[in-house]
Amino acid sequence: MGWVLLLLLLLASAAALLLLRLPRRLWSLVAAGLMLGAAGYAWQGAPMLAGHPVVADRTALVSDAAIIDLRTDMFGRYGAESAYLTAADAMARVGSSRYEVETILGALRGAPKSVQLWTALGDALVRHDGGRVSPAARLAFDQANRLDPRHPGPYFFLGVALVRSGDLIGAERCWTRALARTHPKANYRPAIAERLAMVRQLIAATGER
Repeated sequence: MGWVLLLLLLLASAAALLLLRLPRRLWSLVAAGLMLGAAGYAWQGAPMLAGHPVVADRTALVSDAAIIDLRTDMFGRYGAESAYLTAADAMARVGSSRYEVETILGALRGAPKSVQLWTALGDALVRHDGGRVSPAARLAFDQANRLDPRHPGPYFFLGVALVRSGDLIGAERCWTRALARTHPKANYRPAIAERLAMVRQLIAATGER
């Protein structure tokens, strides 16, 4: 089943490239990113293996693969927006944050009220700015929150960005708000709660407050 979904994502990415009319020189970058993702799935994709104890560190809190999975759970896997973001993810994997941002901006021209795309833009801008939560990134997250104040996604991903920038206190506040906005039966609620508990452990261990 996983390989079928991967194939669908590859096809969706190709469609997004055509719709965005990105220069052909960028297609190889996207293809390389997708190949890296596929290789990672083949290497690590073993869902039947037993889990390992969670260690509270920043890497575990914001692992790229896990964060992308959470984004899919929060916002959905299918549709034009997801296709654009698959292409943007491929750009991110090969270190092309500029084209990642441009891909998302292109998608926003067609869907300016998309909470998912504004959230993704904030996340991409943080990467483009070297891990710093810049005013532009803040504006993107704020716009996502304005469009749907009840959605946990914008606060969750702002928290991810704050962890990467070293602001654990800010991340704890954001994840607290994200958890409060998450339906009790949402399949991603345990992942948010787990990260919130882990960041609190880190805060206690470092003596921040």
